[in-house]
Amino acid sequence: MVLRVIHSAPVWLPATQTWMHTQARALPEDIENHVVCERTQNLSAFPMANIHALAEGPRLAHLWDRGMRGFGLRPYLGHLPRVARRIDADLIHSHFGHIGWGDLGAVGRVRAKHVVTFYGQDLTYLPAQDPRWRTRYVDMFRRVDRVLCEGPHMASVLVELGCPAEKVTVQRLGVDLAAFTFTPRRRGEGELFKVLMAGSFTEKKGIPDGLQALGLIAAEVDLRVTLIGDANDKPRNQTEKKRILTAIEEAGLTDKITLPGYQSHGVLLQEALEHQVFLSPSVHAADGDTEGGAPVTIIEMAATGMPVVSTRHCDIPAVIREGEGGLLADEGDVDGLAEHLLALASRPDTWEVMGRCARDHITANYDMRKQGEALAAIYRSVCGAD
Repeated sequence: MVLRVIHSAPVWLPATQTWMHTQARALPEDIENHVVCERTQNLSAFPMANIHALAEGPRLAHLWDRGMRGFGLRPYLGHLPRVARRIDADLIHSHFGHIGWGDLGAVGRVRAKHVVTFYGQDLTYLPAQDPRWRTRYVDMFRRVDRVLCEGPHMASVLVELGCPAEKVTVQRLGVDLAAFTFTPRRRGEGELFKVLMAGSFTEKKGIPDGLQALGLIAAEVDLRVTLIGDANDKPRNQTEKKRILTAIEEAGLTDKITLPGYQSHGVLLQEALEHQVFLSPSVHAADGDTEGGAPVTIIEMAATGMPVVSTRHCDIPAVIREGEGGLLADEGDVDGLAEHLLALASRPDTWEVMGRCARDHITANYDMRKQGEALAAIYRSVCGAD
């Protein structure tokens, strides 16, 4: 039995959301994918069949729909129920919690089941900034068929927000293992200790903490740092960028760091193979923002066999098993991060074993094909087709 599934998202697909494309393309052949979105971008990087983009239809319909949503008369894309009826969709999968709430009206107009996946900011930041989201989510939890999340920490937060535990399912974000070459990291005689950091310049990434930690070991270790990422135009992210630039200067890293800005996923992977350790010191931001689960970049770096230094934040400990695939410090513990970095810098003989443990864990638990089958099984169960 073929199930027709609509993936509902505002845009298909921002460069920072590679994991959503991976989820969809990992689904088995008995799942017929459709995407309903307002507009598209980066289609050469994230190709998909059956994309129904509102912006590519009649301009008047697009303007009308934006007006309806802008005035609060309808929170969902007007052509979502139209597409669902036209293709006789079995299930609508809303990506992000707030999109799921907005899609409730559309789902109510068609004969389709409803699955919602939370990813992070939607789980913690939105309710912290606007308490109305707590009420909205409780209403959504009552009406949806299943709520998905990345790991056990996220699951516990969903239950705290009012989601019945029986509706919550942990669905890991898989990665394409074929795209990540396992490469044991080594350090030749006289070679620099090369540390990679990557992420958008947001407070939850904890980048200033990582930079301070690197500054603490710079006098003892001949190191080179690459920080891939940048800030968008939002004021809070521009503020974080200033904090990062200040931290670089105060840590004495100006001559030891490269800042290439945003880069393609391919460039990130190439840089990964040229570095020895990945540093990802995530924290709970003051405004309530968190990783929710774990950065997909950590999963990808671990898949290449790169030791990871990170924090006991959200579901990161589920991805990086402490002392095996990497080393973890408490959130905001700059000294602890520095100790871990120094330990790795002084013991390059441990890198290959640690990297192999990391790769094996990702292979067993985060292979996109296994996770694609798991997601399809969820769809079938919800639709009564298992």
